[in-house]
Amino acid sequence: MYMLGLLLVTLECGVFAYFLKEAKMFVRCVFFKGHIKAGMHEFFHDYWKENLVPLWSNFPHLLELRVLAEVESDDIGNPFPLVLSMKFNSRDDIAEALASSVRWASKETSKGLLDMFDGDVIHTVFSADQFDLSLGKVHNL
Repeated sequence: MYMLGLLLVTLECGVFAYFLKEAKMFVRCVFFKGHIKAGMHEFFHDYWKENLVPLWSNFPHLLELRVLAEVESDDIGNPFPLVLSMKFNSRDDIAEALASSVRWASKETSKGLLDMFDGDVIHTVFSADQFDLSLGKVHNL
């Protein structure tokens, strides 16, 4: 399930350094595809910040929570006004999080958000490789 790979990093001074790529992670995303109802934009964003972030941040095994609010897109016909991204170590950790009481409380609380939204909510799990770019550019060997 986990893959380590040797990477070559070019540092600013032109020196090369080697390090191991981080272990594979899994990211569960929730895409809100559609439109926030007219006049509800501020309420929509206030609602998830005040009511859902406290729940989302308490999912078991959660390593990182990101909530993305769309600023612009090259596809105006398919807006994503909100995307939730949750990072976990394993798919088993995701399964435990989804079976938790926090998830069910989140689903119930999300009804208030969905009342302000016209569209679809899509849940997807991605495998993810993460690279530390603070050391410089990354080149695969």
